[in-house]
Amino acid sequence: MTLEEFKIKVYTLIEEYSENAEDMTEDEDIAAKMNSVVNQVQNEIARFKKINGYTTIDVEKGQEMTLKDIDEQLYQLQLIRGVNTEIIGDRVIFDEDGTAKVYYYKYPTQITQDTDDSYEFELDTDALEVMVYGVAADLLKSDVSSNYGKIYADRYREMKQELDPRKSMGMIYIEGGTEV
Repeated sequence: MTLEEFKIKVYTLIEEYSENAEDMTEDEDIAAKMNSVVNQVQNEIARFKKINGYTTIDVEKGQEMTLKDIDEQLYQLQLIRGVNTEIIGDRVIFDEDGTAKVYYYKYPTQITQDTDDSYEFELDTDALEVMVYGVAADLLKSDVSSNYGKIYADRYREMKQELDPRKSMGMIYIEGGTEV
């Protein structure tokens, strides 16, 4: 989903979408804070529905690096295969020469006021559908004339709790049968 498609979903939900307006809405206040609210909510959702990262690194025995040396956007290390390593805090020490296959979770690309509407989200579709309600809630929370901000916030919390964080399901294969 693109940022533009996402904005249309939010503006339609909160009944602020205007096809003819330059920023998809005639409400300048909402348009001005849209990208920063989207960014804040996507960072929150990315903690629940993580974004996979993968890289390979040619390493030498005794070489040390921080997790940020692997990827500036690295959020949480999953595992390193291909070479023996020792991980202490945010440092990785390689115990042999070879190619390290690094699997990790990363932060999403940050959305700023300058982010183009053609930007493609890295989050899964189910996470983006939950995000719509979080963004709607944050955009309307200061609107004291209506209760929609609270309604959308309640729905967001409810949907967030039902979000499945798994990307895959484990499998076990037993060859040759079992004895009980």
